[in-house]
Amino acid sequence: MTGNDSLVLRVAGRPVGRYVTRPELPARLSPRPYLHPVTTLAGTAVTELSPADHAHHLGVGVAVPDVEGFNFWGGRTYVRDQGPTELDNHGCQRHTAFQLRDPDGFVEELRWVAAPGELLRERRTVAATELTGTAWVLDLTFSLTNVTSAALSVGSPATNGRPGAAYGGFFWRARKEETAPDVFTAGAEGVDAVHGRPADWLALAGTTWTLVFAGATAPTRRDPWFVRTGEYPGVGSSLAHEARLPVPPGETVVRRVVTVVADGRLGRDEAAALVRKAVSP
Repeated sequence: MTGNDSLVLRVAGRPVGRYVTRPELPARLSPRPYLHPVTTLAGTAVTELSPADHAHHLGVGVAVPDVEGFNFWGGRTYVRDQGPTELDNHGCQRHTAFQLRDPDGFVEELRWVAAPGELLRERRTVAATELTGTAWVLDLTFSLTNVTSAALSVGSPATNGRPGAAYGGFFWRARKEETAPDVFTAGAEGVDAVHGRPADWLALAGTTWTLVFAGATAPTRRDPWFVRTGEYPGVGSSLAHEARLPVPPGETVVRRVVTVVADGRLGRDEAAALVRKAVSP
């Protein structure tokens, strides 16, 4: 563990990730807690923080580009019939407290705040577990509750008119290397075949590491995957793929993503076997 503003996740005594709760960031980056660096058990970094190509990509976390018009993703906002636009509409996620804080995980309370005040309250649960001698699991659940008296909805650039850009929810900005990583699911391979489609699991394989993402609940498995490998390597869920996601007053949206973090460049059968082990009851 570290001080009040960050903690270190450990698996079998080895540090595998640092969680920063109160980052000092400019408003246009939509300040929010994040995990970085995240590493394999051998120590290979598999995340990036504020890279030159997208300064608002903050390791691993939860980010949404449109909550009732407020940007909790960072950077420009996609405006219908106008395109990416600099707006003064950024929100922030404020760490409130840890309900539980252990070396292998935590339960955190957060407030999603924008100009009108608090819009959403989140409970985030993160657990790190050893899977094999060369792989571990990051289990992340987030629950977003509308704490206002009005109906809210979650959108994305896709629902605002930009095809193929339905990002928003869980997001992992992966390590950028000279060669783009491979991406595949149980039945498809390549960005064109997996992006924007649901799949039980999805693997991103770099030179000496592999990340395997899986939705661990029925609603999460229905969310299509958002995938990039060329311009930058990143994988996330799509809370608002074809239509805005309504969140009535007092209602809660829950998603759970389990990620296998493995040393080595895994094939399809190896990835599938690790995922089965990671999400088994």
